[in-house]
Amino acid sequence: MKDLDSFPKVALGVFPTPVQKLENISKLLHRNVYVKRDDLTGLGLGGNKVRKLEFLLADAQKQGAEIVFTTGGAQSNHAMLTAAAAGKLGMKAVLVLKKRGVTECVGNQLLERLMGTDVRFVDTDDYADIYREMDRIGRETGRPYYKIPCGGSNALGTLGYVDCAREIAGQGIRFDHIVCAEGSGGTMAGLALGAKLFLPGTKVHGMMVDRDPFDRITPALMREAAALLEAPLEISPRDYHLRDMCGPGYAIASEAGNAAVSLLAEREGLFLDPVYTGKAFAGLLEMAEEGAFSEEENILFLHSGGAGGLFAIRMQGFGQGAL
Repeated sequence: MKDLDSFPKVALGVFPTPVQKLENISKLLHRNVYVKRDDLTGLGLGGNKVRKLEFLLADAQKQGAEIVFTTGGAQSNHAMLTAAAAGKLGMKAVLVLKKRGVTECVGNQLLERLMGTDVRFVDTDDYADIYREMDRIGRETGRPYYKIPCGGSNALGTLGYVDCAREIAGQGIRFDHIVCAEGSGGTMAGLALGAKLFLPGTKVHGMMVDRDPFDRITPALMREAAALLEAPLEISPRDYHLRDMCGPGYAIASEAGNAAVSLLAEREGLFLDPVYTGKAFAGLLEMAEEGAFSEEENILFLHSGGAGGLFAIRMQGFGQGAL
């Protein structure tokens, strides 16, 4: 197997990120619940995409790119962090986003405006249309460019969370379960593959916040990342665990997600977002209620960031979590 450290990376984040026990939540659930603070990765408002971008933008530099394209929804955390990272590295970011969600100058759109980012909207639900538009713009500029997929979720980006699993293995606590949001696949796939390599016996649970076929996306990304590492691993459904937490739809707040956002804010002074981490933590709460975790087990929640969504996504009218 190839050494993870043999892959080129650019230095964008502050690592390792802390692991902290959620004392009040642990008492409430009668379980040992911890959080991995990947909301503190150090670039922009932090978040999970920084780990992926360290690998992806090193590849862009290697290929001589001057322009970096990426995509997502209007309030994409990944797109905003790509713009921040590209600017830091002296590259130009062009965000070709789906004209879906909150397009006004709030949340991540405001942050992109502050950075002077070139943001373009395409009225489509098909990413093939988006990537064709990237190529059209890129050819028009005549400058070398590099395309990063939605969420940075390809084999190379997935290595960022294989590396995170290795980091967790060195932080002194053995975890029986890791819970994360799954929105484009790379974070979950990286953690699941990393668990096979560095955290034997740890179950990784992806809380699906979109309607994409993650039962196919997750193992495919795991296999592709394993191939990059030249790791002779068999990937099976036992290696990952998926739960539907999408609620009314992607980027639409759910009652359970809002309640989780409110609970963590009130009990731990920790802010989740209504699109990803709120729904993911709601899934953890449901699993605890169903008896999926024993009192002796250690559960780690990956806080993957997304603070911009708190200032853009409508959360009114949802019971306990109403703001």
